[in-house]
Amino acid sequence: MAEACEAIINHIGDKVVYINVDNNLSIDCDCNGNPDPAELADLGIFASLDPVAVDRACVDAVRQSPDHGKQHLIERIEARRAPHLLDYAEQLGLGKQRYNLVEIK
Repeated sequence: MAEACEAIINHIGDKVVYINVDNNLSIDCDCNGNPDPAELADLGIFASLDPVAVDRACVDAVRQSPDHGKQHLIERIEARRAPHLLDYAEQLGLGKQRYNLVEIK
């Protein structure tokens, strides 16, 4: 998956803003036409020029959420080896997992 992202990034260049909308979070991918019901409260909208940082911020937001519905999503994240994916994306030079979160209300 990280290598597929690398191919896209290499093709489109660095003039991109990456936006993740973390609402109605289900354990299923948003590509699933019939996902499980949402179990986690909305966490917000995340944006960055760095695709790895924005994904790391979203994973961290799920883990830090006080919502007890997060447990199934965390289990799915771990089962899909998402932390490894972020490590590998960083190794490929796609971005950094380090970020500064700026909250806008």
